[in-house]
Amino acid sequence: MSKSLPIINQTDGNEDHRSGTSVITERAVQIRVPHLYRVLLHNDDYTPMEFVVMVLETFFNKERAVATEIMINVHTKGVGVCGAYPCEIAETKVALVMECARENEHPLQCTMERV
Repeated sequence: MSKSLPIINQTDGNEDHRSGTSVITERAVQIRVPHLYRVLLHNDDYTPMEFVVMVLETFFNKERAVATEIMINVHTKGVGVCGAYPCEIAETKVALVMECARENEHPLQCTMERV
């Protein structure tokens, strides 16, 4: 989804130094919306459900009811969507979740996929 916005107040070098005026030109600038990536949590047989809820509340700012619903999806369907973010934010969230799981000695897996 690209949007083109005009930029004004750009001079083309044809300034009239005697009168103090300049020629204003317009040029189009392409603005692209960044691709989004889903952050996913994957089910395993060892990570406690309460830890998954804590991860969702802490790293994804989910309310307890929403976090519990996502955790149940992880448990029953094998995977749960935590949210969709631009690439760098998704990468950071995945890294933070993985580090937290490792520090707490849980095998929880967190990945990202392009939407």
